[in-house]
Amino acid sequence: MTAGLVAVVVTLVVVSAGYVWSVDLPEDPVPPQASVLYYRDGRTVLARIGTTDRTDVSLDRVPLGVRQAFVAAEDRGFYDHFGVSVRGLLRALWSNVVNDTGQGASTITQQYVRNAYLTQERTVSRKAKEAALALEVEHRFSKDEILERYLNTIYFGRGAYGIEAAAQAFFGTSVDRLTAYQGAVLAAMVKDPTRGDPAVDPRWTLNRWKWILRAMSDAGWLPEGAADRTPYPTVAAESVTASTIGGPIGLITDRVEDELVAAGISRQQIRTGGLSVTTTLDATAQRSAIAIIDKALRGQPDVLRPALVAIDPEDGGVRAYYGGDRGRGYYDDAQAARPPASTFKPLVLAAAEERGIGFRSFYNGTSPRVFPGRGGAPLFNQDNLQCPVCPLNIAMVHSLNTPFYAVTEQIGPERVRDLALRLGVPDRYGDQATMVDAKGEPTPGRTRPDIAIGSYPVTPADLASVYATLAGGGNRANRHFVQSVAAASGAVLHRPRVKSKRVLDSGVAADVGAVLSEVVDHDGAVPGVHAAAKTGSQQYGNTADSSDAWTAGWVSGLAAVVWVGREKPGPIRTKDGKPINGDGMPYDIFKGFLAGALTGQPARSLPAASNVGRLEKGDLRTIEGKFSMAPGRIFQGPQKGDQVDRSLAKGSWQERVTRLTGVLDKLAGSLPDFAVSFVDRRTGRVYDYHGSRAFEAASVVKVELLAALLLRAQDEGRRLSRVEQKRARKMIVASDNDAASEVYAAIGGVPGLRRALKKLGLGDTDPAANFGLTRTTAEDQTRMVGALTSPDSPLDKNSRQVVLNLMSSVNADQTWGISAASFGGEQTALKNGWLARSTENNRWIINSTGRISSDKVDVALSVLSHGHAGQPEGIKAVEQIAALTRSYLGW
Repeated sequence: MTAGLVAVVVTLVVVSAGYVWSVDLPEDPVPPQASVLYYRDGRTVLARIGTTDRTDVSLDRVPLGVRQAFVAAEDRGFYDHFGVSVRGLLRALWSNVVNDTGQGASTITQQYVRNAYLTQERTVSRKAKEAALALEVEHRFSKDEILERYLNTIYFGRGAYGIEAAAQAFFGTSVDRLTAYQGAVLAAMVKDPTRGDPAVDPRWTLNRWKWILRAMSDAGWLPEGAADRTPYPTVAAESVTASTIGGPIGLITDRVEDELVAAGISRQQIRTGGLSVTTTLDATAQRSAIAIIDKALRGQPDVLRPALVAIDPEDGGVRAYYGGDRGRGYYDDAQAARPPASTFKPLVLAAAEERGIGFRSFYNGTSPRVFPGRGGAPLFNQDNLQCPVCPLNIAMVHSLNTPFYAVTEQIGPERVRDLALRLGVPDRYGDQATMVDAKGEPTPGRTRPDIAIGSYPVTPADLASVYATLAGGGNRANRHFVQSVAAASGAVLHRPRVKSKRVLDSGVAADVGAVLSEVVDHDGAVPGVHAAAKTGSQQYGNTADSSDAWTAGWVSGLAAVVWVGREKPGPIRTKDGKPINGDGMPYDIFKGFLAGALTGQPARSLPAASNVGRLEKGDLRTIEGKFSMAPGRIFQGPQKGDQVDRSLAKGSWQERVTRLTGVLDKLAGSLPDFAVSFVDRRTGRVYDYHGSRAFEAASVVKVELLAALLLRAQDEGRRLSRVEQKRARKMIVASDNDAASEVYAAIGGVPGLRRALKKLGLGDTDPAANFGLTRTTAEDQTRMVGALTSPDSPLDKNSRQVVLNLMSSVNADQTWGISAASFGGEQTALKNGWLARSTENNRWIINSTGRISSDKVDVALSVLSHGHAGQPEGIKAVEQIAALTRSYLGW
């Protein structure tokens, strides 16, 4: 048995020695190198990705205490073994074979070999080769030489390779100035450079640091108890030296890296492999994009955010890209989904032509119109333009909503969505299907005709793909940033296969281009270039402001999309306070970009119209009222504030009050009972006409219900839950009674509302079991508006903003009432209510209350009434009263 055992051992030794002898030690490894990104010409450098942060140092520059920290952390027997820990190796091999745990147990020599010569995979064969090479290294180099090489090649995180770079990145000093305790911090990171960064997981790093100090104390290198008595060294919150790629180019490198990872190239390979990446970016176009955006945004409000994406229709290559100017890792506005507004109307036109409807077909372009798919909410054209007998190309030029909504209802919104998917919009953003209603919206999972007016969000990058497909005559080539990738040796690692697929008839694409070239003729030509384009503006709530402004279009060989908005949706205005719409700043950027990007190139014409489809009369039968039936005639309809006569506001305040009261007294002889309350927050002036008389509240009390819910949440030290937010939105924006009943129950019904009213100072409001039968006064309603605007309110700032935002975003069918007393450029935050009372012979209660504000105006206005024979008559009366109030008081 002894002889047999000896024979086995001798055999293993001989085999092992033979294996070690057969493994050649490679040449010294090439240090990590940054990868270089080039513009499409393959010569002009776009950016460098990866580590350039490495400076080798000799071991004598590394303080003894720092060296000891690494030895204590990684290999306490380093100076005693011959490169391999036999016990550790056997334990690791057994663990890998039997338990598949991927256990390491490497010496410093083995770690150096793995980092310098091998991959990071955890297999038996790699472990065996690692051990063999470790023995070779030990034979060739001294222990100090091995430790020096190890300390110069180890990765510490933050892009730092080697001890010198790590000292600079984490402590802002050179390695020779490190203390043993600082060295122990760096040694702690070797095990896990990501988690070990104190800025990422400080508890993990602290615990490992203390473990290392105890090991150093056990070895006699530090005093006993140093781990418990020594304060943790101060570490920089972020890399002191790592240079990130700033400006617009930073986000391009992010997109390039994402594309390479999707192609199977690892981020480590990208950042350390010295790759040469030729992108699709055009240097002239990219510089034009940056220059024109910088010029447009100079001196403008900081909240404004732009995005620009330009694509070559032939191959899908991105020629210019601007998603923000803050650099790598920041929010990319070109990848953020926003409502595309009227830039989706060309898709409706294309979908209509696919159904045989020609672009000169006539549709009803009057405004407002009520469509079945909008649940009674009227749809307006911009500026309430009227075009009763409207050819679709004229409707496109003037960006009229009602004709394209009618076309979409006729052909089916699903066909528009299907076309958008074919042209370049993905079918999902994360877990949410694109261009369909989400949960809580009218038809979850389905597409409504609102797709015609760009209500469903898409990203600027995806809209650019859509327009590139149109520009390409209906051929779609997938968007991409990379032309080719070569290794440091010159070997080609990746070259995307560029394929185009026909997804739309070329004649339809030509017709859309011909119509959009009419838009350019109307909005302003691009200097020296034949272009097709469509602008779009997404309205912010019921205000005259936009939250998203777009221009999308193309010239021969290049499609571009420009978006201007905010990180969080809100009104976008210039430094002069003027609203930004699609035909303003975005269109100027679009024109300036193309003019710069195409410098020196000959102007090329767009394809002529093919006149696909037949001439139809569409839905002209739906025209109501007396209009000129001349085809294509455009004229302006009633405007906001038309009912207000400013010439009546004459004399002193008291004289105006007296005249208004006389007019309302006279009106009271022909109208049912009503009351008015008015408060001017800027001047402190107040006007009441029977303002203390009690009326049934109907839905205006929903504002008080929401205020009560918010007060309850404040008392509990929390914000509204997602369920509560959804109910609140439905209750205020859509005036949903079921949601209001749920909120009423949540606040405790009558007693709960009464407690909230007391806090709000609304002493005239008397809650009822049915919230709509609660009795209130016009004065109490203006007091409620005061509670939403005063810093002394029991509602905190966030709660006040929640209510006002919802009141400013009510559905279009809820915007009547006191809004008749507002002008363009003013914001109305309101709540209306109506109720037919069977106990009063089905007479109607019609109430309207809220706030009208602008840079110069901030008033609360409430009109309560009852006894109307019908709802339309009641609404007309309330709007007349509100308009008269402003006409005579002149606020």
